Amino acid sequence: MTCQTYFNLLLSRRDYSVKELEKKGQAKGFSLEEITEAIAHLQSLGYQSDRRLANSLIESGKGKYGKAGIRRKCLSKGIPPELFEKVWDQQAELPDDLAETQDLQAKVERKYKITDWTNLDPQTQAKVYRYLQYRGFNPREVLEYWQMSNQ
Repeated sequence: MTCQTYFNLLLSRRDYSVKELEKKGQAKGFSLEEITEAIAHLQSLGYQSDRRLANSLIESGKGKYGKAGIRRKCLSKGIPPELFEKVWDQQAELPDDLAETQDLQAKVERKYKITDWTNLDPQTQAKVYRYLQYRGFNPREVLEYWQMSNQ
């Protein structure tokens, strides 16, 4: 099996970043020159694109994770930070517009049995902060928005 055939097989299942393809190619025993040529050929045909992968990861993380969480996911896939920032800036309607966090708000309300956002006890508030922070949101901003919108 050639490097080109191997990468075609991989990309037929899902998108991979250049870094991921390089790692997989090296693990399979292909030379760096073969890998570079195969990736360049795939990019010229439009079969591989780090931009498309970053866009897909951002789209799938919308409303579930904040910018920091999505950035971590992209960086773990080998997307360069500069490319992530470009793609992020091009997508204007992300959860920075906090109105799109309604599904997240409903999930948090169910999980922590919250009926009134203005009178959260400190223990529950700490849990909600950790929950939001883990997902890459700015907990203070999100909680303030939810408290204001529920008044």
